[in-house]
Amino acid sequence: MGGYDGDAFRTAYDEVMARWPDDRQVLRVPTEFGTTYVNACGPRDAPPLLLLPGGGGATSASWYAQAALLASAHRVYAADLFGAPGRSEAAPGRPPRTAADLDSWLDALLDGLDELDGRTGLDGRARLDGPEGLRGPDGGDGTGGAHPISLGGHSYGGWIALRYALHAPARVRRLFLLDPTQCFAGYRPAYLLRALPMLVRPTRRRVRAFLEWETGGAGLDPGALRLQEAAAGFPAPRPVTGPRPDARALRALDVPVLLAVAARSRTHDARAVAARAEEALRDVETVVVADVSHHALPPAASPALDRRLSDFLAVSG
Repeated sequence: MGGYDGDAFRTAYDEVMARWPDDRQVLRVPTEFGTTYVNACGPRDAPPLLLLPGGGGATSASWYAQAALLASAHRVYAADLFGAPGRSEAAPGRPPRTAADLDSWLDALLDGLDELDGRTGLDGRARLDGPEGLRGPDGGDGTGGAHPISLGGHSYGGWIALRYALHAPARVRRLFLLDPTQCFAGYRPAYLLRALPMLVRPTRRRVRAFLEWETGGAGLDPGALRLQEAAAGFPAPRPVTGPRPDARALRALDVPVLLAVAARSRTHDARAVAARAEEALRDVETVVVADVSHHALPPAASPALDRRLSDFLAVSG
């Protein structure tokens, strides 16, 4: 097939977002790096939860299977990343380029979400509208109140979330990592080798072939697969990468963590990831999710895991 088709991507994105709760709203939060597109649902006065997607063709839409349950007790925010497919718009010449930039982006995003939903004084930095909300005006540096938020991420989003918890632990109440990459173990060489053709020249066919290989064809949601295929060739800045977190920093982290790893992941050795996390972190619960692979998540997460996550987030303190 040909190159990137923006209309096809937006159609596939909207089809998956139609599976989110009916109260879903769009927030557009300006930051120095550009405007972050956030899908939100749940009561505005409920405890906040921010979810980050994996890299590649993943978007905030990927959390549709968990959104309703989590929104029953939380104000759920799911953000599209810069440097990845989605509807966030990077500022010309100023996308995040370093891991420190990602930390600064999340600082500003959390400030904007606090202001938007009344946890600090609303100053016009961010704006809320309906499902196709309008972009809010640019504002200041984001010095709003540091209200703690629960934070979760899948794959690459887990790496970003863990880095942020190490950067600003006072802002993170609880941390959920869903088969995170480059946090506690590296990639399998065979995984990188298999991904190389798709990374060098992404096409719909190569995306599908890679995902079917990693998942064995099991657990791949058709709508989510269409969205991943439609994202092939998406014009985005190069994603930020970096080293795994330092062992000493991990040991010092005083934030409760729920780590769920995919037993059938071809991305990395899931049990090694869990074992190393248990060695490194002071306060961690680990779950090995049976019969699921890395790229089938989050949609293929079991109801039992979704309930475990809901219970974990509900714990006070």
